[in-house]
Amino acid sequence: MSAPTKTPNPAEPAKDRAPTGAAGTRIVRALGTGIPVYALLAVLLVALLITDPGFYEPDSFLSFVKRAAPLVILAAGQYLVIVCGEFDLSVGAIVTAGVVVAAELYGSFPDAHWLVVTAVLLVAGALAGLVSGLITTVLRVPSFITTLGMMLILEGAVFFWTGGSPQGVLPTAFRQLGRGTAFGWLPWAVVACLVAGTVAVLVMRSDFGRALVATGDSDRAAALAGVRVIRVRTVAFILSGAAAALAAVLVGGFSGVSAQAGRGYEFEAITAVVLGGVVLGGGRGSVVAAMAGAFSLQALFTLLNLQGVSGALESTVQGVIVIAAVGLGAADWSRLRRRRTPLGSGPPGHAPPDRTHPTGTHPSGGTPS
Repeated sequence: MSAPTKTPNPAEPAKDRAPTGAAGTRIVRALGTGIPVYALLAVLLVALLITDPGFYEPDSFLSFVKRAAPLVILAAGQYLVIVCGEFDLSVGAIVTAGVVVAAELYGSFPDAHWLVVTAVLLVAGALAGLVSGLITTVLRVPSFITTLGMMLILEGAVFFWTGGSPQGVLPTAFRQLGRGTAFGWLPWAVVACLVAGTVAVLVMRSDFGRALVATGDSDRAAALAGVRVIRVRTVAFILSGAAAALAAVLVGGFSGVSAQAGRGYEFEAITAVVLGGVVLGGGRGSVVAAMAGAFSLQALFTLLNLQGVSGALESTVQGVIVIAAVGLGAADWSRLRRRRTPLGSGPPGHAPPDRTHPTGTHPSGGTPS
């Protein structure tokens, strides 16, 4: 008696492939709008390896991460403001003011503990963000104008206070966070970068993070859904100011006292966020991708330096990146796809996806990270 022959089931191959396809879909959904910047970062890291084979030696690579740490922290703070629909142009001035204030504090209190001085800077940065946030949200002054004014006020105050040539010396204990190492090999700046990045991710996974995205997508709809828009946006400015103050501690450790310590950081932070696929105007984007944008920007500058390209072109590169990223983001790709797809070629009952999401949640339904 022969064994019964199993009848092939046409559905089985599709069933076998389903988990793989589902996993791929989950990966793509997790990467979200950051896929281009992750690919760009990978290409740049490979290019750095080809240009400088010693780039991935532990000391060299950790030094690269240490140099990128202030920009990564600033990008994380700038993301919180941009994703809720605003800008913060004052972060570079807060970095400069933080370095100068720390030097002046040590001039008056030479025995002050570095933790106390760091805490004072963080509170001062948060207060600067609070002022910008309240003027923007309560008085309804556009954030571009508010933070531009704050930038000019801080830069003018630093120049008036120091005469353009700040005096004082930052003690070794204070500079350890910027240039010292933990366990003899791990730069403290890398630790600070990891902690700030983790905090930013946790913030975006909380209810507050979802409220930020909803506010940037549509503040009116968010308000109708119960989000306190004024409070959410003001807190975003406060966190951005505190992040700038933390970056000031790292920059002070790197370069010492300078009246131009934070010059250009505001535009680099915005470039990094845009490069990370975050939509100017808010409502969409990932904080992880924004930080990857900061690493990509630092990797690009390092590569240009290794290739002998003048550092004066860094601003030109930033301008090209911002225009290209905003232009690509503003392009109506769905309209282009509809032109390529003949009418009626879709499956029966298929309807175009509803791109509106009045509550501000991601179209994918996922949690912003």
